[in-house]
Amino acid sequence: MTTALASRVESGPVEEDVAKPPDRWVRPAVFGLLAATALLYFWNLTASGYGNSFYAAAVQSGTQDWKAWLFGSLDAGNVLTVDKPPAALWVTTAFARLFGFSSFTVLAPQALMGVASVGLLYLTVKRTSGPVAGLFAGAALALTPVAALMFKFNNPDALLTLLLIAGAYCTIRAIEKASPRWLAFAGAAIGFGFLTKMMQAFLVLPAVGLAYLIAAPASLGKRLLHLAGAVVSVVVSAGWFIALVDLWPTASRPYIGGSTDDSLLELALGYNGLGRIFGMGRGVMAGGSGGGMGGANVGFGGESGLTRMFGASFGGEVSWLLPAALIGLVAGLWFTRRAAGTDRTRAALIVWGGWMLVTALVFSYMSGIVHPYYAVALAPSIAAVVAISGTSLWRGRAHLAPRVFLSLMIAASAVWAYILLDRNADWLPALRWIVAGLGLVIATVVLVGVPPMRKLVAVVATVAVLTVGLGTAAYAVETASQAHSGSIPISGPVTGGERGMGGMGGPGMEEGASTEIGAALAATTTKWAAATSSSQSAASLELASGKSVIGIGGWSGSDPAPTLAEFQQYVANGEITYYVEGGRGGGPGRGSNEISEWVAANFTATTVGDQTVYRLLS
Repeated sequence: MTTALASRVESGPVEEDVAKPPDRWVRPAVFGLLAATALLYFWNLTASGYGNSFYAAAVQSGTQDWKAWLFGSLDAGNVLTVDKPPAALWVTTAFARLFGFSSFTVLAPQALMGVASVGLLYLTVKRTSGPVAGLFAGAALALTPVAALMFKFNNPDALLTLLLIAGAYCTIRAIEKASPRWLAFAGAAIGFGFLTKMMQAFLVLPAVGLAYLIAAPASLGKRLLHLAGAVVSVVVSAGWFIALVDLWPTASRPYIGGSTDDSLLELALGYNGLGRIFGMGRGVMAGGSGGGMGGANVGFGGESGLTRMFGASFGGEVSWLLPAALIGLVAGLWFTRRAAGTDRTRAALIVWGGWMLVTALVFSYMSGIVHPYYAVALAPSIAAVVAISGTSLWRGRAHLAPRVFLSLMIAASAVWAYILLDRNADWLPALRWIVAGLGLVIATVVLVGVPPMRKLVAVVATVAVLTVGLGTAAYAVETASQAHSGSIPISGPVTGGERGMGGMGGPGMEEGASTEIGAALAATTTKWAAATSSSQSAASLELASGKSVIGIGGWSGSDPAPTLAEFQQYVANGEITYYVEGGRGGGPGRGSNEISEWVAANFTATTVGDQTVYRLLS
């Protein structure tokens, strides 16, 4: 059985095997895959407007001020940053500076990252398992619903996913010849992933380290030395910006949003790190366990536990091929158990399978804030494991054991697709029956054995692939056709309108600023056009006016920036024109309450549009 799953593509397949198409078809197929992916991700792109207004406003600020670009400030006046590191904003802001700030320039970089992710995943899987496995992996990623969502949306997850795939590519290259240089590149990619979404990037590190330690063709001492060098690469690529923030005088840089002590490292370890895993401090929302908002809240992950990836929150986002991936991983590791230590198929399965297992388990048991769209970082590993194990088992189909596992993968995918589609039974109701019927039939055919006839083999292989991918493809296309907004976008079919959850409080659209207030702020000439409670409200006002607005208290209103004394000094200096009452996106913190009470006691309220406004200039 080991021979059937040999790491060299040419050692396994028989002559008629469709797993190794003529070379002349490979390049057109790859170009076709990338073109189709680009069409899917750019299709109807600007229907989502600015997508997540929180990050879009930070991009607008970055186009107006260089320091805001460097630190990821929400406002061009640099009072405070967004609650994530700024790597994703660096990329998007560069695009907006080059081509002008607009809905397209805010969202297009993520679509380009999606196409690049699909292409790089193809190249990575191809190196160990051949072009057909690479094509299948790329297509499976492109057609994962959460990928079709997040590669059309301006959250940091798109760049994180691309960087993690780059890390896996460099790891595979490093394993081939025990290359410390390629392993250092892998560490650098993962380090920059930290500057994109902090500790989530480190979930792939156990898989990278284990695969290199087992499979690299070098002595144990050299492998350990190379891994130590990779750790240094991770620390340097992630740590330089942390050091920059700490060394920069606090009086001349923005407050680090989401932190408790104006520290990027504390933000990584606290709110965006252990707080999200264990539900400590501001890493958990009030209202219960299970993603911090109670098990019934789909946008916050549902109940934590081993089945979370299959539940109502994550299931439709990413789990379509997860049962097949788990079966394929077990089969691949079993059949390669006696292979040489440097076996490339096993090494690839350790990389991708370790990534898949660690990420899925952490997401499943997180008791702090967790959202379904996080699962886009899981999608490449699922796609790769299914592609590598599936094509390897197909090559060994002359033996009964590989056929059994392969038929189980097909049947499990079909049955699980039926269950997922049945959760939205009114949408394309016949599809679930088609997928289940075809899947069980083709699984039976594979189990019995496909006669060695070239055309028949090609038909069975094609139907098997289409059956496995039909449900997830339909969901992905439907997701791509929908507009999404808010801070918690969700994939899948909806009945009209935009899909997303706004702010921190639950379902609903984020309200944009009125035309009247936008026009009033646009006419100002002060450093900040206005101040308001919370970053979400400030973001809407910034996008409506094109001017800088202070989001007092940050995302949840609890950041100590600006303080009452600082705000009073801004007003005394004539640097703020208006205070706009009322903040959306979370309850105001103590600092924002103090400022709003001071404003109400010292200035006269007027109404602009439907909002209460105080003019702060004398």
